[in-house]
Amino acid sequence: MKSLLHNTIPSINNPSRIKTSSIESHNRSYLQFPPTIDPKCLLYRQRRRQLTIKAVLNSASIDQYFGLTESDARNPTLSTTFRRPRHREPNKTVLEAQTRVCTGPTQTKPLTEEQAFKVLDTMLRSAKGELKDEEQVSKAQLGAFFAAMTIRANAFPEPTQWSEGERRAMDAYWPHLVRTLPSDIIFLADPEGSIMRLGSSIGPQYVGNGSYEMRLVGALREILAGGHLGYEEVQGVLKEVLPLKLEHGTPDVVSESLLSAFLIGQRMNRETDRELKAYCLAFDDELGPVPVADVSSLTHYGEPYDGNTRFFRSTLFVAAVRSCYNEASLLHGGGITEEQMLKFMGANTNITPLQAKKLLEDEAVGFAYVSQRDARPSLYSLIEMREHIKKRPSLATTEKVQQFVRATGKEAIVAGFYHEGYEEPLLMLMRRRGVQAGLVVKGEEGALSMTTRLRSVNASKGLPVNYCSGFRSLNTPSAYDVDGVSRENFSLIVDAKEYGFEPLETPRTDRSVSKNIELGLAALHGEKGPAYDRIVLNAGMADHLLGCKGAQDVSTALDRARDAIDSGNALNRLMNYIKISQKVK
Repeated sequence: MKSLLHNTIPSINNPSRIKTSSIESHNRSYLQFPPTIDPKCLLYRQRRRQLTIKAVLNSASIDQYFGLTESDARNPTLSTTFRRPRHREPNKTVLEAQTRVCTGPTQTKPLTEEQAFKVLDTMLRSAKGELKDEEQVSKAQLGAFFAAMTIRANAFPEPTQWSEGERRAMDAYWPHLVRTLPSDIIFLADPEGSIMRLGSSIGPQYVGNGSYEMRLVGALREILAGGHLGYEEVQGVLKEVLPLKLEHGTPDVVSESLLSAFLIGQRMNRETDRELKAYCLAFDDELGPVPVADVSSLTHYGEPYDGNTRFFRSTLFVAAVRSCYNEASLLHGGGITEEQMLKFMGANTNITPLQAKKLLEDEAVGFAYVSQRDARPSLYSLIEMREHIKKRPSLATTEKVQQFVRATGKEAIVAGFYHEGYEEPLLMLMRRRGVQAGLVVKGEEGALSMTTRLRSVNASKGLPVNYCSGFRSLNTPSAYDVDGVSRENFSLIVDAKEYGFEPLETPRTDRSVSKNIELGLAALHGEKGPAYDRIVLNAGMADHLLGCKGAQDVSTALDRARDAIDSGNALNRLMNYIKISQKVK
C-alpha cells in the first residue's frame, strides 16, 4: 500500500515492569523475564509463559478469583455478563421461524405450509396456556413475528411476500387466534383489517394503553405499512419507552410486543440515515455529560454485541499493544466479550465512563473496557428482548458507533460489519460523531479483526473478509468540530501476505473464553504464530489506516507493534489494567 501520511515515529514508551498482578497471589514473579529474546533465555521465557497461562486458566481458581463457573467461562452459549438475571428462554419453534421471516426485503425465506402450521399451532397453544416455561411464546416473539408478516404482506416484493402455504395456515388458524390473542398482537397482525380474510375491527381501532403506547402505536402504523419515521419521532419513542420496565400496571410501561415490532420493523424496512442517527444519538446524555480524557489520541472499538464466538478475538490484546505508543483505546462489545476475558483474568468489569477516563489517562495502562450495562442502561435493558427478537435490530448497527468517553486530542472509531450495505451507514454515523478518522472492517463473523488466512475458494459472494473502508482527516481540528473537516476516503482489501505474513488459519476458540485468553497471553509473551500475527496485523493496520502519528508507512507501523510485544510492554500494560482497574475510583 502506498504511504499517504508523513509523520515521524515517536519513541516507544518502556515503563518499568510490574512485579505483581492481581490475577493470583501464588505466582507473583511470572512477569520477571528478560526484555529481549535471547537464545539463552528461551527456555526460561517459555517456562514463565506456561506459568502465566496456567495461573490464569487454573480451573480450580475460576470460582474463587473470577466469579465464573468453569462451564460458563469455557463454553457460554451467551455471555454471562451480557445476559440479564432470571433470563427467559424464547420458544425454539417460533424462534426458528423468526430467522426466516424477520429479515430484509431480499433475504426473507417464506415458511412452508408445514412450518407455518406448526408455528401458528404453537402460538395458539401458548396463548391458551397449554405450554409452560420456556415452551411459552413470549410477547416479544409474537410482536416480532406478526410485525414481520404484516410488513411482508404490505411492502415486500412478491418473492418474499407470503407463500401459499403461509396463507393456507393463516386462513386455518386466524379465526382461533383472533379470539385468543391480546389486542396488541391482533393490531400488529392486521392493523387496518385488510390482511386477514376474516376481518376484525380491533386493528383499525387500536390506540394502545397510555400516552407512551399511543405514540408507539402511531409510529407502528407507518412502519407496518413499510414507511419511515423522522429523527425526532424515533428519538421521542425511544426516550419514552426506555429503559424497558418489567413491572406491569404502571402508566409508563409499554407492551413488549409493540416495542419488539418497532425494533425489528425498522430494520426490515432498511433504516434511513435519519432513523439510524436517531438510534445512535438517542442516549448520549443518559448519564449526564460525557467524560473527556486528557489523551492525545483515542480510538473507540465497536465490536458486534453478539457473535464472533468461533475464532480468536484479538481486540483486547491489540489495545494493550497500541497503548504502548500512546494510542489509547476504549473497547465495548459482546459475544465472547472482552468483558468476559477481563473478568476471567481478575479485572474489574464494572467500570463507569468516568473510571474509564482515568484508566485511559493512566500512563501505565492507556486503554479501558466499558460495558453497555454501565454506560447505556436504557439500551442494556433490551438484552433479553433482543434475544427473543432473534434478528438484529437497528441498534446492532448504531451501538457500535458510541463515544462513552471523549478525548482532548484526536478521536477515531473502528467498527466491524458483516452484511454488505452497512459499511456506508456506519461511516456516516462516524462522520456524524465528528471524529477525525473512521474505519469499518469486515472481519470473520462480522467482527473487526482482520485475519492472515487466505480467502477460501468457497467463500460467499459479496465483500470478502479483510475488506476495509474509511476516512481520515487531512487536518486536525478540535474533536468537537463537525463542519469544515477535509477528509481523505479509502477502501481496500488487506492482503496480509503482501506485508510479510504467512497465510495461517485463524485459531479457533469455539466459545471458549479460556482458550481465547490462552492464545492472547501466549502471543503477548512473544510466542510466534497465528495469534501473534493477528494482533500485530490489526494493531499496525489500524494505526496506518486511521492516520496515527508514526504509522504513515505500513512496515514501520507493523514493526512498532511487534516491538511493543517483544519488549514485554504490551503484556505489562494488560497486567497493569487488571491490577489498577480494581483500585480505580
